[in-house]
Amino acid sequence: MEAAFFDLDKTVIAKASMVAFGGTFRRAGFINRRLLLRAAWSGLIFHHFGADDARMHRFRESALRITKGWDQARISAVVHETLTEVIGPIVYDEAIGEMDRHRAEGRRIYLVSASPSEIVEPLGAYLGVDESIASRARVDAGGRYTGEVELYAYGPFKAEVVREVAERDGIDLSRSWAYSDSVTDLPLLQAVGHPVAVNPDRALAREARSRGWEVRTFRHGVPLRERVPVRRPGPVVLLATVVAAATAGAVAGWWLSGRERTARPAG
Repeated sequence: MEAAFFDLDKTVIAKASMVAFGGTFRRAGFINRRLLLRAAWSGLIFHHFGADDARMHRFRESALRITKGWDQARISAVVHETLTEVIGPIVYDEAIGEMDRHRAEGRRIYLVSASPSEIVEPLGAYLGVDESIASRARVDAGGRYTGEVELYAYGPFKAEVVREVAERDGIDLSRSWAYSDSVTDLPLLQAVGHPVAVNPDRALAREARSRGWEVRTFRHGVPLRERVPVRRPGPVVLLATVVAAATAGAVAGWWLSGRERTARPAG
């Protein structure tokens, strides 16, 4: 059996999740305008220059500290009502087309992201993928985030999970495909026989050229309702967007400035 594995941010959707949801959460009072502007600017920097593993680790730890103690139920209510509105218009038409092609050719489709399962799984369900692979955050007995992660599907860990899934499902990775925009997904791209660099950051673009990999540019966003049946989303949380931003480098400038600031929701 063969499969196609798709990264999420800037591969299937046109923006990092934090940037996509930023206005919604600023209006709801969960983040401030300063953090939103820094996130937008830093996302551009990361897209062009990438980030090494040490910096990505700092991003993740920073995002987890921000969300520690947040009430899952309170925040999920906002995202529950806006997931389709926010994400639907920024799904790349080309990504949907590639999924359709692989599906028609008999391959299983996986959405694979360092973003938490609370956002990846509902979107995967909308897209009709066979399975979503994502990070999982810990929640305490009171329904608040502990600032810890049970599974971090990032970098080499993402590739390890994909190998485990391939072994479980009888997938031949040497005949399978993987799509990503980031050099942090180099281990995933190396694990398959058909790696595709989509809208690659500068570091991944260099790697793709040197290895003779296919490079694709996805440009056309399409409203999700026009391509797939839309169901009401299950609970999703702000943690998803914050961690997604961290793993996508959306808070790079915040860290590099050396002035860490956080905005916590009102109790």
